[in-house]
Amino acid sequence: MNELETGGGGFKLSRRLSTLAEWVPEGARFADIGTDHALLPVFLARSGKITYAVAGDVHAGPVEAAKRQVAEAGLEDVVSVRLGDGMSVLSPGEVDTVAIAGMGGSLMVRILEQSGERLKGVETLILSPHVAEEAVRRWLVQHQYILEQEMLLEEEGIIYTLLRAIRMSDAGEFRSRHSNLYNEGLLAPKIRKMSAVWLYEMGPHLLRNPTRAFHVKWEEEIAKRERVIAQLSYSSTSGAAEKAREWEEDVREIREVLSCLPAEKPSSN
Repeated sequence: MNELETGGGGFKLSRRLSTLAEWVPEGARFADIGTDHALLPVFLARSGKITYAVAGDVHAGPVEAAKRQVAEAGLEDVVSVRLGDGMSVLSPGEVDTVAIAGMGGSLMVRILEQSGERLKGVETLILSPHVAEEAVRRWLVQHQYILEQEMLLEEEGIIYTLLRAIRMSDAGEFRSRHSNLYNEGLLAPKIRKMSAVWLYEMGPHLLRNPTRAFHVKWEEEIAKRERVIAQLSYSSTSGAAEKAREWEEDVREIREVLSCLPAEKPSSN
């Protein structure tokens, strides 16, 4: 996917990165982890929305490309480009907003888990995992970040998941908001027995306001699981039949959830 479209004397971001940019608070001290070409921090710095940025990437090639992008924009005093793994490029308290996009949820959780003191002072997390979103939502809950926004954005045939979470300093307020957000009772009675799992898998905000993209995403997930089931049916390895039954139960539950949801709303994406 082309994240950058050039035009005139500047550039504009892809719709996915544009949405992530909209979610960054005004005046933020911002870090983009896995920055690639530093498109997001450069865009935000040029617009004046952020006061400072760190653009980090684990690969030397993207770091060099990011440095060129920053230099061409004349933003070396605002955007610091750094080579390093995950949030190791940051110092504790250096930024208050972190974006991580374009990777799987398991890797994203590893980066967050290994950040240690570097998460100190980070009030806003803007995340876009392309798989294993459930793992990311659970990490947020475990570390007292409340999921304020989530959306599915379809672009060039790909459906992206976008999450925005805010750290809650008051434990009591966090528990109250979390209880309301992940409230199984708000879902249809028919699926409450399974909803604890699917609230994390599918997303509490997304389940309450299912769009066309939501239904497309989960029909695609059903198709993936059915392909796995078909492959397992030809396997003679130990445990294949049991695994197939587990995947079949997954498919049954997903269909059950989808059938109980409100009629889909037109996607705003």
